[in-house]
Amino acid sequence: MLCFWGSQIREGLGLVKPEQVRHGNSGIQSVCPRLIVQDMSAGRSFAGFIRDGKVSVLRLRSEDRNNGKLIQLQLKNDRIRLIVCGGDGAVLLSDLGKVLIMDKSTVCKPLKGLDNRQVIQITCGDHHSMALTKDGQVFVWGENSHGQLGLRKDHPGSPSAQHVQSLSGVPLAQISAGGDHSFVLSLSGVVFGWGKNSAGQLGLGDTTDRHIPTILNSLNGKKTVSISCGGEHTAALSKGGTVFTFGSGGSGQLGHNSFRDEHHPRVVAELWGSEVSQVTCGRHYTLVSITSKLIYSFGCGLQGQLGNGEMIAQSVPFPVDLPTECNREYTIEKIIAGENHSFALFFKELESKGKSNPSRGVLTLNDRMIDRWLSGTDPWATIKQEINAVFSSPASLNGSFLKMNRDDQYPRSEEHCGLDFDLVKTSFAKLSENKSLMSEVMKVVEQMLRSLNPKPVGEESLRVYLLLPELIRRLKKQQRTELTEALASKILQLDPDAHKVLEKYWSKIPDDWLKGLVRLFRRASAELIGQISSGKMGYDLTRRLKRFLKILQMIYQVHCNANRDIPKRDFLIHEICDLLDTLQATFKDLLMQLFLLLQSAMTDDCEDMLKLKDYYFGTIEILVKFPFVADTVCKRRMFHYLQWQLFKPRASANVLHINRESVWLDTLMYLRQKKHTYRNPLQVTFIGENGVDMRGLSAEFFSLLSQSLLKWEKKVLEVHESSLVWFNPDGMQANRDFYYLGVICGMALYNRHYINIEFPLALFKKLLQQSPTLNDLEELSPVEARSLKSLLEEDEEEVVDMLFLDFTVKGKKLIPNGDQIEVTKVNRQKYVDLYVNFVFNKSVKKQFKHFSRGFYKGCPLDAWSMFHPEELQQLFQGSPKYEWKELQLCASYEKCSASDELIKNFWTVFYELSEENKRKFLIFLYGTDRVPVGGFSKRSLKILLLDCADADDRLPEAQTCFGRLIIPKYSDINTLRNKLIHAISFCEVFGRG
Repeated sequence: MLCFWGSQIREGLGLVKPEQVRHGNSGIQSVCPRLIVQDMSAGRSFAGFIRDGKVSVLRLRSEDRNNGKLIQLQLKNDRIRLIVCGGDGAVLLSDLGKVLIMDKSTVCKPLKGLDNRQVIQITCGDHHSMALTKDGQVFVWGENSHGQLGLRKDHPGSPSAQHVQSLSGVPLAQISAGGDHSFVLSLSGVVFGWGKNSAGQLGLGDTTDRHIPTILNSLNGKKTVSISCGGEHTAALSKGGTVFTFGSGGSGQLGHNSFRDEHHPRVVAELWGSEVSQVTCGRHYTLVSITSKLIYSFGCGLQGQLGNGEMIAQSVPFPVDLPTECNREYTIEKIIAGENHSFALFFKELESKGKSNPSRGVLTLNDRMIDRWLSGTDPWATIKQEINAVFSSPASLNGSFLKMNRDDQYPRSEEHCGLDFDLVKTSFAKLSENKSLMSEVMKVVEQMLRSLNPKPVGEESLRVYLLLPELIRRLKKQQRTELTEALASKILQLDPDAHKVLEKYWSKIPDDWLKGLVRLFRRASAELIGQISSGKMGYDLTRRLKRFLKILQMIYQVHCNANRDIPKRDFLIHEICDLLDTLQATFKDLLMQLFLLLQSAMTDDCEDMLKLKDYYFGTIEILVKFPFVADTVCKRRMFHYLQWQLFKPRASANVLHINRESVWLDTLMYLRQKKHTYRNPLQVTFIGENGVDMRGLSAEFFSLLSQSLLKWEKKVLEVHESSLVWFNPDGMQANRDFYYLGVICGMALYNRHYINIEFPLALFKKLLQQSPTLNDLEELSPVEARSLKSLLEEDEEEVVDMLFLDFTVKGKKLIPNGDQIEVTKVNRQKYVDLYVNFVFNKSVKKQFKHFSRGFYKGCPLDAWSMFHPEELQQLFQGSPKYEWKELQLCASYEKCSASDELIKNFWTVFYELSEENKRKFLIFLYGTDRVPVGGFSKRSLKILLLDCADADDRLPEAQTCFGRLIIPKYSDINTLRNKLIHAISFCEVFGRG
């Protein structure tokens, strides 16, 4: 049954004889044609009806000739399933997805620009039209006076279909065109609008026209399921049945009990709580269907188009006076609002034959489709065609595998992508079982990747970047690497806003999904590093490596910021160690070649090795920028290798002559001469001693220098209760004192020696431009930090008030007028944050500024910034762990063995030593008591047995540069004990240097 009301029109619409028309209340008429009306539409000039695939149109305007005559369109063999009437014509859609244009003379022609495209939805405005294709692409044609085509501001309009490229990748559910504005709705309820906005009909809060699709953020999270455009107003319907309207309200068409325009979406309060199932906008009025049984109307009713017997404008919803049989026997299938005419298409609840054909959806990939492919029931040509249709379209993929039966389909924010990850995983796993299917899929995906828009509109466009890694990682090595690289390139091309959304998606995806993402790009990086290690050269390799590492870096930052439960070791690329081994071997070969060069001309092999060396160094310089992929040992090796690159072979030697008694003053004098070449190693000579610095003497130098700095009368440093050392904030030292302190610390790091000054971790955080925290204060000053923690944990507000704290620290104001602002339960967190900031930043701002400037000078290789604060602290101060058993395990022996009685006695005596004496032994043997990063196994210990006649009169000796301990063959364990303790306690000159 078809009901209609509004402006006078031909009796029976030409569908039935006048006497077959039923007349109800309020001017509402109803007809039941012999051929069921499957679909219909009404615009400004025409109403169109589809019956049995054929189209008839009726002119609606009185000034038109042949007004009231029902005209059947001549369409040859095209069966039509949809018709949409606009301003002066109509658009038709055939069962095969072909679009036909009907002009005002009722002549129909195929639309140009949609060749080989299957259209699933059409819509018309006054002067423009839109089409949605099966693969999710939007096409527009017509005028572009207000940007209603969504192409660009200067586009003149077009009679043929033009692709709206900015919407590529958005999985769309619906399109709608109004007077001169347009809207589309995504599967996840995201609304995009553009075109004329003179009355705020775009809902963006202003009256400025838009020439490209713009997201209507105020409807985000509202779970929008349909959108309808009127002449200059718009209505949106949410999943729960809530109606929002905005735009022109001059005729009451917004339903807000006013005649004002609305520039933002506003709920139609009178319909709140009703189960609204449909909403459609006419030119100046609106119709809504409730529970598919009732119709309400509001807006302009001067021609009776509201269907309630009133010929006025109504600003609140009133029911349409439908015939009683409509409520009892029929269900509303579709409501149509034109300019001055309204229609309602009804079907009996159990009736299915002839029911209108609903809009078909965008093609999406699902588990059932994959099962059908795997079953082999369809011809291979058909399967290939479907694969191409799905995987060539980002929109199709982005609309696939959504949680369709849950609210997750409508993400509340950009952090939730709405994908059913378990379904994706099982579906792709099944797909990967068939090699032929996967091969065909990958061919299409490779092409699709090239078409991805680097500036996508809307968050949904980015789902493809979550789906593809899961698909790609199931491929074989070569194809996987190629597609991974293509995917990495596209991710890096995304604009900053898209990057942020993608990172938010990553922060919320399941752990196993994120781990799979890490494995994919880590494995690709490892494969390239392996190729480089095997001697393969080329800029292309390092360029590709950078891409993979940049993606890994993005994922790593997400992992850190979101505190994801993924071990950092999952990011480590162990093949870096192989690259470093190869570089070391290349150095050895190169040194041999250079030796031969002294005797003959340079060989081609030598030139090749020099190029290879430089290439390896270039690769290491890349890896330094991505420190999270290397462990501490590898980073140390990279740091040391890059030092070699900085050395200036022809530079004068850096020989520092000093007295033990004035080590700090002599060092300052040496540095102030500005003759030191910081890029080259430091060599130390103690005046009056015969020793050659093979790293042992310089290790001792930094150890002695550390002691001098702590005893320095200027008190540059102060020791806290924790025995840790921090800058003195109250001293009157010159800036150069802190500068030279930084120079010394930088030189120690660069020369691979330790400073025996216990700085807190906060120092290394600051050097790496990280902010110290309350935990860092607890390390430096436990009592202060515990008091602050107690303040934060206190539940009683009265107790906090009774502490009588204000915003000062040791008489210094933390904020302006801080001495007059009390610390309360409300502002205590701010007080603690300012307190920590004061200790580590504000109070020592100048001191640290000059220290860091000196540090950069002393260590000219800025690759130290690749270390974590904890790693940098260990490189600077050595490991805090003394695993004495490890020292014994790593020992080697000359002229003796571990089973000799003397050696057994030595270790017995060693383990009897106090902790302090054990450290003295390290100083005696190595010149420093610091444990290298990685433990004692990273340092050589050789024990040499000296067999001589006067053994009991000799002291043990140490060759510090080589980590060699010389033990005379003592007659008994007591003699060994006494001589060893004496040697480590009183000997300042370390054996043979």
